[in-house]
Amino acid sequence: MRFSIYQESRQGGRANNEDRTGYCYSRDALMMVIADGMGGHHYGEIAAQIAVQTLADAFQREAHPNLADPFRFLLKAMSNAHNAILDYTTRHHLKDTPRTTCVACIVQDNVAYWAHAGDSRLYLLRDGRLIAQTKDHSRIRLLVEEGMITEAQAAFHPDRNKIYSCLGSPTPPEIEFSRKTPLDRGDVLLLSTDGLWGEIPGEIMAVALKDSNLMQVVPQLLNEAETKGGAHGDNLSVVAVRWEDTYVEDPSSAISTQTMTQDEVTTKLDEFGRNPAYKSDLSESEIEDAIEEIRAAIEKYTPKK
Repeated sequence: MRFSIYQESRQGGRANNEDRTGYCYSRDALMMVIADGMGGHHYGEIAAQIAVQTLADAFQREAHPNLADPFRFLLKAMSNAHNAILDYTTRHHLKDTPRTTCVACIVQDNVAYWAHAGDSRLYLLRDGRLIAQTKDHSRIRLLVEEGMITEAQAAFHPDRNKIYSCLGSPTPPEIEFSRKTPLDRGDVLLLSTDGLWGEIPGEIMAVALKDSNLMQVVPQLLNEAETKGGAHGDNLSVVAVRWEDTYVEDPSSAISTQTMTQDEVTTKLDEFGRNPAYKSDLSESEIEDAIEEIRAAIEKYTPKK
């Protein structure tokens, strides 16, 4: 495999950053994931951390060097993340469960497989055009599809952030899957929370990223979205990959997996409370406790060797 990848998360106008991002790759498979946490105090960010960490742990266990069934992997890992969040809720006797959206994508054999719950999105961009995108699990999306409101009205509707499927809800999540989607050289897969896509339409991002350097253009898109969001803008996060680049990238941004061993996996995932981009009002001891609690919640769904 050969690809360029960029990820970043920003606080925006919020007091805390409850988004989480991550990616992992083996010699023959790549996984990207984004989660947007919901919940009071620090519980939203814990739900999002559990989601991305559960998927990353599962990928590291199973991608040797690829996954036997990517769709089954996504279903099992997202379901385990959902159950781990519920277990965390029970142990802490919370009145309401922390919840998170989640969108994840696997690429192997030049084919993309993705799944999502909630309104964090995946876009497939090709030659400056928007080829495919996930459909938000939101009440507003249902109204648009039923023809009761327009896309323009949906952008400013007061209920636009209300979703009906997520990880951590008392009811099982509705996890929606893509088709097996072959990739062309130069395709861009972009995963985003609503802090970015809510300000920059997918069609605009497609044009901006045509034949461009991800390392330069994606931060520019985040800058624009952050400016538009203003003082009360949402957290904004992105993971973007360009598959089989046809232009010369900076050496530091291009990744080739040809020299990796069959059992080797590389992961880019921040530990809870350790990245300044994810501002939190927790003390150092509270962060340490949260790290242990997250690990305990996830390990229940980790197969024992």
